[in-house]
Amino acid sequence: MPREIFERKIKQIQDEILLLGSMVEQATIDAATAFKNRDIATSKTLVEDDQAINDKRFAIENAILILMATQQPLAHDLRQLASMLIVTNELERMGDYAKGIAHNTIRLGIKEIPAPVRDIEKMAEKAVSMLHRSLSAFIKEDIKIAVSLPSEDDEVDALFNKCYRSIVNAMIANPAIIDDSSLLLWIVHNLERFADRVVNICERTVFIKSGEMLEMDSSSDESDEDF
Repeated sequence: MPREIFERKIKQIQDEILLLGSMVEQATIDAATAFKNRDIATSKTLVEDDQAINDKRFAIENAILILMATQQPLAHDLRQLASMLIVTNELERMGDYAKGIAHNTIRLGIKEIPAPVRDIEKMAEKAVSMLHRSLSAFIKEDIKIAVSLPSEDDEVDALFNKCYRSIVNAMIANPAIIDDSSLLLWIVHNLERFADRVVNICERTVFIKSGEMLEMDSSSDESDEDF
């Protein structure tokens, strides 16, 4: 395969990854907004629409695998294609987190229980902002941005801890809301893990450019059971 054709196919895959990223970003913001408004109809739509994210992931993976098989890439090209596979999987899992938030919003319904709504919104906004910039850095192989972004995960972690304390204190004060409040814990957990996966994308950006697998955040290897 001539080099110019290979590079064109890489560009097409990159565009699809950015499209998948935008789908995940929108799903996450919509899920957080639906939670805030207890919008059950939108939450149900988000759960259904997750299949489109899954389908896009598999289409991208198929294109990458075909390119690997036909081009037999080495060095930088191989690192790039392998990292694209991993990042595509990361994005699909982030979409699952948005679906999980929507699921729990449906389960909560319109019950009035104490919830740190604004801090949850902030977590979603920050995590989505990080994702958007991490994907831009990934495509451009911008190590400077990739290395700087993981420090922002501390902000998401701080919001998570604040939300966690607020929810647990409310549960202690009123044991009758424990079951419903546990759904809130799953929501903030999903957003915290979303940001951890952004860090994983940053690690792959560094790997493509340098060949070095740099561990940027030890929390990325924590349990990832879905909430």
